[in-house]
Amino acid sequence: MAATSNKGTFQPDSDVHITYEDQQRINRFARLNAKLDDYKEEIKIKENDLKSLEEACDEIALFDEDEQIPYLVGEVFIYQNTETTQDCLEEAKKRIEKEIKELKGKSNEVRDIMGELKSHLYGRFGSHINLEADEE
Repeated sequence: MAATSNKGTFQPDSDVHITYEDQQRINRFARLNAKLDDYKEEIKIKENDLKSLEEACDEIALFDEDEQIPYLVGEVFIYQNTETTQDCLEEAKKRIEKEIKELKGKSNEVRDIMGELKSHLYGRFGSHINLEADEE
């Protein structure tokens, strides 16, 4: 009645041969996967920055027009009126939105290349290789 499991007792097939080119593809896939993770993290950070800017714009809309607002430039605060501050925040939002768009474009390019590599490697090695990311 004892159930047997092959898990943990993997025996490599003698007919699976990894060529130098295959190893290069595997290495390239791993590097691209790491780069994709970096892009994802950078996008997440920029999206949080964008959210903060949007919240700041909403708060400033409640201020009086003649009120002076401290605005951080580098390591120094400068005081500006609400209109100038809103303009600066809108510029910053546009810049971050552009950066997010560029990062998403780069991520898609990396995904396309990874898809081609994955297709080739799975075609070559089948179930002997795992190229799927572990989901948390």
